[in-house]
Amino acid sequence: MHSYGKLYLIPNVLAEGTASKVITPQVKEVIAHTTYYLVENFRTVRRYISSLQLGVDIGTLQMSLLDKNSSESQLAELMYPLFKGHDMGVISEAGCPGIADPGALAVAYAHRKGIQVVPLPGPSSIFLALMGSGFSGQAFAFHGYLPIDKKERAAAIRNLEATARKDQSTQIFMETPFRNQQLAEDLLRHLLPTTLLCIGKNLTAEDEEIRTLPVSAWKSKGLPSLHKIPTVFLLSVS
Repeated sequence: MHSYGKLYLIPNVLAEGTASKVITPQVKEVIAHTTYYLVENFRTVRRYISSLQLGVDIGTLQMSLLDKNSSESQLAELMYPLFKGHDMGVISEAGCPGIADPGALAVAYAHRKGIQVVPLPGPSSIFLALMGSGFSGQAFAFHGYLPIDKKERAAAIRNLEATARKDQSTQIFMETPFRNQQLAEDLLRHLLPTTLLCIGKNLTAEDEEIRTLPVSAWKSKGLPSLHKIPTVFLLSVS
């Protein structure tokens, strides 16, 4: 019988300085005893592990970059320590790995090779925003990033609205922080006035804000400042 290591999916913070509130003792224990990592951003992960103050010597950690283009042969090389019996951790740039990041590639590879996958609980901006939106948690879909092209984006927004109406479901999506304001403005431009729009910004941070209003109310009230602030958008049609 093979004695493989385990692949731990380790949540990262969503906002700096929040680890003491949102990172569990279980996560800290796993990090304290793990040497090998697959990461999306070296600097972010080193800073995160250092902030936990676990007595870990960052210089001894073996980190490899995992991105959306990692091939099967590259995954075999990146995840080789697992086959030698070493545990590995996957850490996203923010939130839970495997959700809207390349971590899913490592997880799929682990399943193909019979390696045990252990997801650890932690903050997820998608689910926190859904919880705080007042929208359906029975039927929802996450779409990742909408198209950048203006015409394609407008069509995507209208399609999400139509799907929300047809299925009575919640539609969830996001954007890179420096394009958040433009996306929010496009939503007001292309959605019907009665459609409900929830904006969840800087989740788990001290200035966290989750607000749900009809599009007509957002137009009269005005949008919050979202430039370079991590944000999740949700749609619902009642």
